[in-house]
Amino acid sequence: MMTVLSSPPPSYSVSWLSFFSSNSFAYFRTQPSAPSTSSCFLNRPPIRISNVFTNQQHTIPLHKSKFRVSEGASEDEFWAAACLRIRTFNHFPPDSFGIDDHKKYLAEHEFEAMKERIAGKRVGFKRVSCINATLPLSEISTLAEDLCSTCKFSDNGEDRVVVGTLDLNQCVRLPDEITGLKPEGIGADFARAYLSNVCVAKELQRNGLGYALVAKAKTIAQDWGISDLYVHVAFDNEVGKKLYMKSGFVYESDEPSWQARFLDRPRRILFWTPLAQSLL
Repeated sequence: MMTVLSSPPPSYSVSWLSFFSSNSFAYFRTQPSAPSTSSCFLNRPPIRISNVFTNQQHTIPLHKSKFRVSEGASEDEFWAAACLRIRTFNHFPPDSFGIDDHKKYLAEHEFEAMKERIAGKRVGFKRVSCINATLPLSEISTLAEDLCSTCKFSDNGEDRVVVGTLDLNQCVRLPDEITGLKPEGIGADFARAYLSNVCVAKELQRNGLGYALVAKAKTIAQDWGISDLYVHVAFDNEVGKKLYMKSGFVYESDEPSWQARFLDRPRRILFWTPLAQSLL
C-alpha cells in the first residue's frame, strides 16, 4: 500500500509537457504509473496535485533520524527534486529508443518551471516553496542505485539524495483545480495555500515520508501567515485520503464529473485543514 504522494500539477507547470507529448516526440509519450491506489494521476505527463499512489514492490526500511525534511535551497537540490518528480510520475518502457534524452528533457522543463515558481515569476502566486525529504547518499547507495544516480545533489560538501518532494503554493487557486472557499472576507485570499507535486520515491515508501513532508509544509505555511491549507486527491485514492485525514485534513468539496471528463483525468476531492488548529 505505500505512498508516493503525487499530485497532478497546476497547468502552469505542465503546459510545455502537453505540447511536447502531442508533437514530434509523441512516440515517447509517457503514461502515468499504474494507479492501483493512485491519487491524481492524469493520462498526461508529470507533475500532479497532491495524491498518493502505491507500488507493490519491496520498500527499504530506514531509521527516521536519517531523514532531513526542509525547504530546497540550491539549484542542485531543485534539479534532484525535478528528476524525482519525472521518475515518479511517469512510466518509461525500458526498451524505448532515446528514453534517457526524453527523461532529461522533461526534467529540464520541470526544473525551469520550479525555479520560476519559487522566484515569484508566475502570475497569481504570491509565494512557492519546494520542500524536500533527503537522505545521505551513504545510507542508500547500495540499496537504491538508480534513485541515487538520478536524484543526488551536493549540500555543503555532503552527497545527499532527494527521496521525497512537494510544492507549497500560496495562491488563491491552482489552474484547472477546485478552488478553496476559506478563508472568507475581503483581502483574505492570500491566507490560503495548496500542496502540489507531492511524491516519495517508490523504494522508500512505508517510512512515514509523506506524513513528514506534509507536516513540514504545514509548519512553513503557518510561518507565512497561512490560515487555510488545501490539497486535491483523486476520488478513489483511499491511501491518499487516509494520509491527509491523518494529517488533519477534512473534506470540503469535490469536482463535477463533467469537469474531470473535460480535463481527461480522474475526478478530484478537495481536502482542507485549518492550520491554527491542526498545529496545536
